[in-house]
Amino acid sequence: MKKHIVCLGDSNTHGYCADPSDCADGGNRFNEEERWPCVLQTLLGDAYLVLEEGLSGRTTVFDDPIHGGLAAIDYISPCLISHEPVDLLIIMLGTNDVKERFGVNAPAIGVAMQRLVRQAQNTLCWSPKGANILVVAPPPIGEGFADPVMGNGCRERSLGVASALRDAAAATGAHFMDAAGCEFNTVDYMHLNRKGHSQLAHRLAEFIPQLL
Repeated sequence: MKKHIVCLGDSNTHGYCADPSDCADGGNRFNEEERWPCVLQTLLGDAYLVLEEGLSGRTTVFDDPIHGGLAAIDYISPCLISHEPVDLLIIMLGTNDVKERFGVNAPAIGVAMQRLVRQAQNTLCWSPKGANILVVAPPPIGEGFADPVMGNGCRERSLGVASALRDAAAATGAHFMDAAGCEFNTVDYMHLNRKGHSQLAHRLAEFIPQLL
């Protein structure tokens, strides 16, 4: 059986494209040759099965009063069981947690990630080697960001998320990677552009073989 890698994330895993001119198909979602999980599949080869589990707006544990069904904590166990045996879970979340309506800071987001990782670790889905989780810190929101629905202070809170997620990974025994430097678009300053998807996939392709 191929090694199963589950990629759990938000719109940056789903492949949302804020700039249609950057997408080969001219739409609002990058295609299968552009999205980082699909690029990762190509780079890793046929011995791996990379499974996309991206949902726009997804949070770690916070229930969104505007949009329902977005908290990963409620979805992670059935998701993992549906893909068993899981050899590696990649979690890239935290950007949506900085929304003003949640009222939480970066350290609280780190604690939320700890809860999510522990829920995954305790799910009966893993290959014989046991729970294996990689927490990926999304790049911080860029200067120029303005979204009245997400609210004020998002960029400032996002600057501390990587450090908080690094601590969360250490506290739970998960692996950690910081995606800072992977390029965003200059439309909304928080979604990866096509080059950023490729950059992230290549970083992961170099790192993942060390984890399996």
